[in-house]
Amino acid sequence: MSNPVWQSLAGQHAVIEQLTAPQTIMAPTHAWLFTGPPGSGRTVAARAFAQTLQCEQSDPAARGCGQCQACVTIAAGTHADVNIVTTEKVSYAIEDVRDLVATAHDRPSTGRWRIIIIEDADRMTERATNVLLKAIEEPPERTMWMLSAPSPADVLVTIRSRTRHINLVIPAVEDVAQLLTERDGIDPQLAQVCARASQSHVGVARWLARSPDARERRDMIVHLPLTIRSASAAVEAAENLHKLVQAEAEASSSDRNAAERASLLRSLGLSEDETIPPKLRVHIRRMEDNQTARNRRAIHDALDRAMIDLSGMYRDLLLVHVSPQTALINEHLRTKVVEYAQTVTAEHCLNALEAITQARRRLAGNVPPLLALEAMLLAFIPRTRRHAPL
Repeated sequence: MSNPVWQSLAGQHAVIEQLTAPQTIMAPTHAWLFTGPPGSGRTVAARAFAQTLQCEQSDPAARGCGQCQACVTIAAGTHADVNIVTTEKVSYAIEDVRDLVATAHDRPSTGRWRIIIIEDADRMTERATNVLLKAIEEPPERTMWMLSAPSPADVLVTIRSRTRHINLVIPAVEDVAQLLTERDGIDPQLAQVCARASQSHVGVARWLARSPDARERRDMIVHLPLTIRSASAAVEAAENLHKLVQAEAEASSSDRNAAERASLLRSLGLSEDETIPPKLRVHIRRMEDNQTARNRRAIHDALDRAMIDLSGMYRDLLLVHVSPQTALINEHLRTKVVEYAQTVTAEHCLNALEAITQARRRLAGNVPPLLALEAMLLAFIPRTRRHAPL
């Protein structure tokens, strides 16, 4: 039975065993690379490991208690010696990495280690990574780096060669559902549906389970392949999908943007309806630029999530053709999936999956989203149809 701080890491028993081994806790490596698919718990694992290393329990086997001051403050993101760094921009700014390197030279003030956790290290440019590399090659005493990325190939080979690799796997649907039920109090049946629909992405599963609106939007997206029969329908669906993801991104960021603006105005000694003096406008512009970049990222992430959900639907359609008894991602829609599968070929499903992959490449290459969606959805029109059995 793992200690409390590890109980939010679903389906990663081998990783937990490795990171809680006495020799690892007592003599840890100075640099770590946590990799795994999105939603597998890379940052959760890094944070739990930091809690285990800093825990105030004297017995190594009891560390990670979740109750001491160190464990509680690390979970809250307020521990003086543990920095958890993330970015909502396309890439880390080189200035931010230089600041981290400077922080790494500070001795721990209360804990055993100075620990710096960098989420999405794959978003570092080569220049920023080279700044970090020297700090990892010649680490200050009592400083530890923990980097997170989807795969080892997403970081420079020079970083990979100087870090200890921890690989997380896609957790089982049952493990994710159990976590949602035990940790978040979600109804077991709903937890199972959301765990399967999210394709075992813990964060997305929790979001779906807690938000009926999110579940409704997802169902609207995965129903698209079942409704497109003509070019005009495809174009209309592309426009609706574009509006849907924009609304989702706006809903997730509007409150935060408003709160940030209000907080900045207060710090500048201004009220909401007061004219901003010219010498203070630079602060407002900087905030607005950051919000614009974050909103753009939110739209990109919402589009990418929609592509994953559409891929899941076509994967289900292929499974109905080749392995009808296998559990579907959209098991709660099995009747509709089976009915539609009787009208299209497996080849059509493969072509649709290729169109989704191509759309993701185009979006990554800054093709206007609406154009990429139209081209993708036009490929969803069945070109050849199977005849449903009599």
